[in-house]
Amino acid sequence: MCNRKTFLLPLLCFLYIVLSFSCVKKKILTDTEANWLKQNDSIIVALCPYYPPYQFIDDNNSIEGIFIEYLSLIEDKIDHKFKRKYYSEWPKLMEDARSNKIDIIIEIESTPSRDTYLNFYSRLFESNHVIVTRKDATHNKQITDFNKQQIVVPKDFAILELLEKKYPNIIFTDNKNDLVCLQNLNSGKYDAYIGPKSIANYLINAKKLNNLQISSETDIPYKPLIAVDKKNKVLNDIIKKAILTISDSENQNILENWLYTETKPFYKRAGFLIPSVLFVLSVLVTILSMNFYLGYVVKQKTKSLKIAKEEAEKDNELKSAFIQNISHEIRTPMNGIIGFSKFLNEEKMNALEKIKYSEIISKSSKQLMNTMNDILEISELQTKLVILNPEKTDLHELFDTIFSIYETKAKEKGIVILLNNSIADHHRFIYIDKSKLNKIIQRLVENAIKYTKRGAILISCAIHKGSLMVTVRDSGIGIKPEDQELIFKSFLQSENQISKKYGGLGVGLTIAKENTKLMNGKLSFSSIPDKGSTFRLEIPFTAFIAKNYNDPPILTLYTAKAKPYTILIAEDGDVNFLVLKTILLKTEDYNLIIHRANNGKEATLFCEDNNAVDLVFMDIKMPEMNGYDATKRIKNIHPDLPVIAQTAYTNDKDIQNAFNAGCDDVVSKPIDPKAIKTILHKYLPTHSVQNS
Repeated sequence: MCNRKTFLLPLLCFLYIVLSFSCVKKKILTDTEANWLKQNDSIIVALCPYYPPYQFIDDNNSIEGIFIEYLSLIEDKIDHKFKRKYYSEWPKLMEDARSNKIDIIIEIESTPSRDTYLNFYSRLFESNHVIVTRKDATHNKQITDFNKQQIVVPKDFAILELLEKKYPNIIFTDNKNDLVCLQNLNSGKYDAYIGPKSIANYLINAKKLNNLQISSETDIPYKPLIAVDKKNKVLNDIIKKAILTISDSENQNILENWLYTETKPFYKRAGFLIPSVLFVLSVLVTILSMNFYLGYVVKQKTKSLKIAKEEAEKDNELKSAFIQNISHEIRTPMNGIIGFSKFLNEEKMNALEKIKYSEIISKSSKQLMNTMNDILEISELQTKLVILNPEKTDLHELFDTIFSIYETKAKEKGIVILLNNSIADHHRFIYIDKSKLNKIIQRLVENAIKYTKRGAILISCAIHKGSLMVTVRDSGIGIKPEDQELIFKSFLQSENQISKKYGGLGVGLTIAKENTKLMNGKLSFSSIPDKGSTFRLEIPFTAFIAKNYNDPPILTLYTAKAKPYTILIAEDGDVNFLVLKTILLKTEDYNLIIHRANNGKEATLFCEDNNAVDLVFMDIKMPEMNGYDATKRIKNIHPDLPVIAQTAYTNDKDIQNAFNAGCDDVVSKPIDPKAIKTILHKYLPTHSVQNS
């Protein structure tokens, strides 16, 4: 074994050295050219990614295709990344090219007019243009067969210039792009379309243009190239050098990857040696590493599976016990309600008995309602879809009410309950979700009363560093140290018989904890068994400033009508649109005019026809055109128009995709009115319009 390791070590070192030297990148640019690239880092490559398989947007919203891969290879050769500019319309790209606003264009054909301002390089391949007709047009196979009929081609494409020169007697017209041309042909507006075969094939199948067919091939080839601004001599030299260093095998690999696969014997394939050596090296490294690592991994996995199995079994047992307890907690009050309701119908019942039985029915009904509310609330909190509803809250009134409610209950058990309110008058009113705050404190007080047999309960409240601090201290049964980590779990209690002894579902603290987390607060505790427990609540809040009518207004600059703003909501869901519209219209200090687009395509068309849009709320998942594509097109039309993505997908990747598409901000569903108000203040200043 020792001799084998002694042999393998020098072999591995030798292979590593060979690979290191073989993988060294050859420098092709002079120092002057490399420095020129660093100083001119704003070189723009124009992309129009709507022509598969040459350049297109895939399902992951990434730009892919033959020319994208070829551009990446050029960038790798010169060790420089160009800036990329995306065009949704080819005519706009050509207009910028003629105005010298872009430096490099990928996938463009040469024509006499284009040769005046562009140099062309790298003919990767060529294929003939095809004639596409409707399936009912069976006799037209050649271009000359379409005398006195309309043939459509994409606007500003080289084919139009060549066709008009070669067939002066045929009527040629142009339209927006290949898809629009084919859609109009499918509907009967035109008689034929001429374009690249691969693009025609893809669009007919992908867009389900079932009425169309490729009738024949023309003798006019499609020869896409890479073009460089003729005036930029240094850039032309650099691109020319990079293209010359690209080998035939590299060109072939790109074409095989996208157009076809050619099977060759393995010994004839380019780069056979390096992949083979890499494979052998990886196998050797794997074998050596596995001897040291495999045992450890198996041991850890076995341990993890055992722990997971035990936890799953424990969770199932606890949930089963919880469900049984639910059944008990529902049947007990139901028994009281049904049983004593029957007694009320007996003729021999006297007045005192009727009053007693009515009180039992009422008490049982409240007990049943509390149980149902607990079940519904714990279920709602576990969905993570609960939203906050902040409102003006009087803390003095809130704590006085809670104290008065539970003072009676405490006296019934012989417990003293005390309230220590240290909240000053100027902190009395705050903005907070009153309902949830009230619910949290009540749960803590209920818990203290429930598990305290004798002694006292102290409720303390104060304001400290912008947070509401509440402490509930009792002299009850306390919590065992080994159970303190589990006290806030939904299906756990400190003792197996605790719910039988004290009643209830045992989820009060879980509900308090989940609501506290929802309000960005903290709930902690300390406890000594048989001595008592202390629960500490810390909740942040928004201060409420009472308005003094003798002073100038604080929140608005003018009492006049606010400046109107136009907002476009791109949303296919009626309920989602109505929610967002209602939130916007209820936002103070704004006069908003709201329009709706049912999908990304409608939103794009609306922005093309309207220059007065001030803000766009863009749903991401929509029919016809998604929010990413719509945002890209809108930003091409109005670069400074704020677009806010609104989506239910809120992981880091989805948020980054939204920003990559051009969105200025992201709000998550369900929509939070606070978030919308923040967006409005950020992008739409609250200037007012004075009445004359």
